[in-house]
Amino acid sequence: MREHRMPGEVIRLAEDVIRLDGDVIRLDGVTKTYQAGALPAVAEVSMSVTAREVVAIMGPSGSGKSTLLNLIAGLDRPTTGMVTVAGRRIDRLSESALARFRARHVGIIFQFFNLLDDLTVEDNVLLPAQLAGASRRQARARAVELLARMGIERYRNEYPARMSGGQRQRVAIARALVNSPDLLLADEPTGALDTATGREIGKLLRQLNRDGQTLVLVTHDQALAQQYAARTVQLVDGQLVSSGAQVPA
Repeated sequence: MREHRMPGEVIRLAEDVIRLDGDVIRLDGVTKTYQAGALPAVAEVSMSVTAREVVAIMGPSGSGKSTLLNLIAGLDRPTTGMVTVAGRRIDRLSESALARFRARHVGIIFQFFNLLDDLTVEDNVLLPAQLAGASRRQARARAVELLARMGIERYRNEYPARMSGGQRQRVAIARALVNSPDLLLADEPTGALDTATGREIGKLLRQLNRDGQTLVLVTHDQALAQQYAARTVQLVDGQLVSSGAQVPA
């Protein structure tokens, strides 16, 4: 039995479809310690992100922002506490189950794009869909749709190394969206871009959120957080010190 979501989105098996209402992320007393006796990178963090919310995680270098993002993404496991994403306790999943879950439900945008230079733009975007089980025809159709949405369809047969930073980040965003994830995570999405291009990417992320995408971004950029996030989570020394609401401009 299959379930159809929004037009153009990849089809998922019914048993893999997870309720989108309510909390997409829930952390309960999450601590991550890398060495015995060392201070934790993340300490007793409890927080939630609701469906269709956009949240910025901020803090100085070494505050635990990237560790927290990795825990939410399932790229790392907590020492103690519970991590629930899209209704699943991902801290209890096996490595193989976690990889399958992440491929289908979590999209990640990296600061330095992490594109494969020996693949075309289209192949970079469609690869995660094929890894998640989509046919090449399904994956290509979704990739073409997303590249058009990002305004870079004419570059589908180009190679990333020949593109500008802003264009490559748009490819990376398309790749992150190809499996219609419940959650989009962005790690310093404008950090490698000039100010004007960073502003364009920020507006694009805000439009994705207005279209219903749940988004969490890690950033040092106070202006980016204030303009495009509904709420900012502040971390200091691995501890949550504030989680204030704000209204995007």
